[in-house]
Amino acid sequence: MLGGMSADRTVSLVTLGCARNEVDSEELAGRLAGSGWTLVDDSADASVVVVNTCGFIEAAKQESIDTLLEASEGGARVVAAGCLAERYGGELARALPEAQVVGFDDYTEIGERLDDVLAGRPLTPHEPRDRRTLLPISPAERPGGSVHTPGHGAAPPADLPDGLAPASGPRPVLRRRLDDGPAAALKIASGCDRRCTFCAIPAFRGAYLSRPAADVLAEAGWLAEQGVRELILVSENSTSYGKDLGDLRSLEKLLPRLAEVPGIERVRVTYLQPAEVRPGLIEVIAGTPGVAPYFDLSFQHASGPTLRSMRRFGDRERFLELLARVRELAPEAGARSNFIVGFPGETEADLAELTRFLEEARLDAVGVFGYSDEDGTEAAGLPGKLPGDVVAARVEQVGRLAEELMSQRAEERIGGTVEVLIEEEAEPGLYEGRAAHQAPEVDGTTYVRGSGLVVGDLVSAEVTGAAGVDLEADAVAILSRR
Repeated sequence: MLGGMSADRTVSLVTLGCARNEVDSEELAGRLAGSGWTLVDDSADASVVVVNTCGFIEAAKQESIDTLLEASEGGARVVAAGCLAERYGGELARALPEAQVVGFDDYTEIGERLDDVLAGRPLTPHEPRDRRTLLPISPAERPGGSVHTPGHGAAPPADLPDGLAPASGPRPVLRRRLDDGPAAALKIASGCDRRCTFCAIPAFRGAYLSRPAADVLAEAGWLAEQGVRELILVSENSTSYGKDLGDLRSLEKLLPRLAEVPGIERVRVTYLQPAEVRPGLIEVIAGTPGVAPYFDLSFQHASGPTLRSMRRFGDRERFLELLARVRELAPEAGARSNFIVGFPGETEADLAELTRFLEEARLDAVGVFGYSDEDGTEAAGLPGKLPGDVVAARVEQVGRLAEELMSQRAEERIGGTVEVLIEEEAEPGLYEGRAAHQAPEVDGTTYVRGSGLVVGDLVSAEVTGAAGVDLEADAVAILSRR
């Protein structure tokens, strides 16, 4: 019993999708703990299961629905949150009566919403916006008249349970870590103002909204107190950070300050738009101690005509020039990107331009996705749709090439030295971690042989081998320990 409230107020959080969703889940966890809910790891032990869904592409939507259905079979009450719930609202609730649905604007009162669910009071999910719109959503257009910024500026509970961020800094940090790993995502902005024809994110995530630097730094300090050693900056588009605050150089100014936070050894930026990567930003990422020389560049394609159809910047030559500028300052910098193949109107010549780029770019990590129509996007109405079997064949072709090229790039690092953040002990004397060119989940890992290492160590290691994108290395020295 907690504060006179029922002991069955137990909740499990299941997170799907990207690192931004992981941060949202930790903010939801903070709010739930602060309102008296008990967080449990196993859904079988929970009276309510909250599934933080992903709604970005068809496969992610299906995984979200499958997870909601699976959770409902366990006997707990099920709540759909996250992007799928926000994007489809009442439509999802009607199609999936096994789950209640909450939108982003419910997050500030998530404890009360789950009380309603537990008491059997049906929620009234919002109706989705007209998904045909491509305009960014302004604050006045959001349900309730506010842009979703979970945890930003909301009043905290009077007494925060153990494990919650203290009410310090410019605004209280309301977040509860759901794991104790040495790396953590840190959201610097929400929403997106770009008009990519294939993407529906602006229609349900809203307009781009940067977090004030003071708030980001306060949360970084709290994460360091929780034992975090690497910060992974996430947003829909990190290169836009600060434009709504009146300073396009905000990210360049923020990175050195984050790197100076006591306890933080490495800061990694993700989700960079090539069109917005300024020379000054390259210099800061490539040359600031404590900032990983890592460039997560959203190229999406390399054919100029295809990119114009996507309403995006660049072509093969410009992208190669960008990578050349990066490597001029940091020869061993990590570089990764994602690509869409089979976009409407993509010709064999366009595909050849993409494969030529991949062969010349020497990327450490490559994601290849086949185009599929997304509700409410301009691309869904474009002519020149390719048959599904053609798209699948192109995905296989480019995917095979990407695998080969990533393996070659990993082999190029043999004999060099990398700095590895140790994340777990795989077996006695063998540790798993990530070098500066490897982001969590997407870029492979480095297996380090050594003795006496512990999770959270930052070690210098000599690369002795490669297996696909993964590296093998021998520990040389412990650079720092948490």
